[in-house]
Amino acid sequence: MNFASDNAGPMHPRVLDAIIAANSGYEMPYGNDTIMPRVRDMIRATFEAPQAAVYLVATGTAANALALSTYTNSWDTIFAHRVSHVEEDECGAPNFYSNGAKLTLVDGIGAKMDPDALRRAIATTGQKDVHSAQPGPVTITQATEVGTLYSLGEIAQITAIAKDHGLKTHLDGARFANACAALGCSASDMTWKAGIDMVSFGGTKNGCAGVEAVIFFDPEKAWEFELRRKRGAHLFSKHRFLSAQMEGYLSGDLWLELGAQANANCARLVKGLETIAGAEIPDTPQANMVFANLPRAAHRRAMGAGAQYYLFPSDASLDGPDDELIRARFVCDWSKPTSEIDQLITLLRG
Repeated sequence: MNFASDNAGPMHPRVLDAIIAANSGYEMPYGNDTIMPRVRDMIRATFEAPQAAVYLVATGTAANALALSTYTNSWDTIFAHRVSHVEEDECGAPNFYSNGAKLTLVDGIGAKMDPDALRRAIATTGQKDVHSAQPGPVTITQATEVGTLYSLGEIAQITAIAKDHGLKTHLDGARFANACAALGCSASDMTWKAGIDMVSFGGTKNGCAGVEAVIFFDPEKAWEFELRRKRGAHLFSKHRFLSAQMEGYLSGDLWLELGAQANANCARLVKGLETIAGAEIPDTPQANMVFANLPRAAHRRAMGAGAQYYLFPSDASLDGPDDELIRARFVCDWSKPTSEIDQLITLLRG
């Protein structure tokens, strides 16, 4: 009963088969394999962006940090939500790969950047002339770190503010498929048609072994990204195995199918959590992740029976009053059996 992360799940068999098929004979290294041109064309078709520059890396942190660094000077600041992934879970990688740029944290309900707060943050940045950091790109996380979603209109509002100030916008799409499936929109609707300049298109959390695509809708920075990827030690030699994963992931819109299945699994979980006495769900989950405040006794039963998920804070104790509420995060992937979801709910409910 592992609900800790969608990183914990297995590869989808079609992705694994694609890797096995690629493991035959010889292929040129460093992205010059014969699979990558097909992947590039598939991503361009998926995003309806025939001129897009497309690159693959193995981790979401590399995708986000390298993409952002391409449009960030070392004296800039990147605007991100206070609980965005780049702030909370990347150990300063965007700062490192941009050679020292900082993050300016912007608030907003449901882990979504408030447009007025962003406007104020940009307007007050750089006012000390040479003595302060200068405005850099804006990044949003979709789906957010609490499982909510920006609507297409909200994305367009954020990108319009950035463009009003001459800034680029990045979308951290580690759970891109979950967001796209939940909104019922196309990949292009959620990105360049809404004003996004660059996107990290995730595969690792959604049935792949470890592959993320970095997509620039304007290829002006393509060569610079290639240099940054190499210098940052994220250019794979046996690149064909990244290409193969992404080809399997994109074929037949598997990426979207898996995202929808993970969302459906989470919806089943949420329905069960709502039946637990005393349970609170602060943010309405819209994708494949839910945060819930549950009585300590419920956690004690579930974890005692082997359930795995994260408590917040991480050092929260299972010793104490039974009815005290402790926050927990539950994440579903595409492969989660409904029987396992129901078993968890039974344990939590008691």
